[in-house]
Amino acid sequence: MLKLGMHTDNWRPLSGSFEQAVAAARDLELDYIEFGVINGQDFIQGLGYAPTISLDANPIRLRRYLDEQRLQVSQIDAGYPISGPLGATFGVRYAQRAIQFASAIGCPCVDTTDGQFKPQGYTDDETIAITIQNYRQILEWAEDYEVTVNIEPHGPFTTDPEVLARIFDYFDSPWLGLNFDTGNTFIAGRDPPAFLERFLPRLRHLHIKDVTASLAAGATAEATGIAMSEAPIGAGINAENIARCIQLMKAANWDGVLSIECLGVPEILASSAAWLRGQIGAEVGHLERTV
Repeated sequence: MLKLGMHTDNWRPLSGSFEQAVAAARDLELDYIEFGVINGQDFIQGLGYAPTISLDANPIRLRRYLDEQRLQVSQIDAGYPISGPLGATFGVRYAQRAIQFASAIGCPCVDTTDGQFKPQGYTDDETIAITIQNYRQILEWAEDYEVTVNIEPHGPFTTDPEVLARIFDYFDSPWLGLNFDTGNTFIAGRDPPAFLERFLPRLRHLHIKDVTASLAAGATAEATGIAMSEAPIGAGINAENIARCIQLMKAANWDGVLSIECLGVPEILASSAAWLRGQIGAEVGHLERTV
């Protein structure tokens, strides 16, 4: 069963708070949210101008608040780059703490990814080897806490299907999955439905992003990801790919959450949710016309 949620990161460009994102989710009658975490304290988040949660926060109090709002957390976004030496120094511990926090609030998944750029001074093979070892340390915690660690296609390594397959094939663990992203794979020059179909058995969570024509035109050849859709989902040039991805998941009877990533403006959010609900409700084999 396909279920709709959204990422609180939609409010980051608007300097919005976590509470604003929660209120919007309730207005849209969503059952799920996803949020990012910070390791320690940040004055922007502390002043209420960022929709993130500190890993120093009381997870039981947070869970109580979300229960009162009738919301479940589909995934914690711990997207500090896991790739290469900085991933070993900072990313591994960050992901481990996110796994602990996810377990405490009953969240099933933690999202991870690689960096926007390849680390200087390292070959691709060296970086991939370090990245695999980083995931090896993270998965020890994931297995003990029974929290799935997802890999999101976002950087130069994870948006390459061959490299992603190399990482997945190294591990024989049900606790390593895929957080697919429709916008990142499109910007990286991939075919989102084909990419998703290849890794569908690994799919555990999904980010839904459309792409404006102007954003795609301005993207460089090295671009591998975007933060969110600046237009309503269904109104951009990635809409047909998103519709086909939804058809693939429905045909496979995939059960999970589609997390909306678009600018947290009421009209954009409402239009995105309405379009996605139409796609989810469409018969398998039938593509709804995009707006």
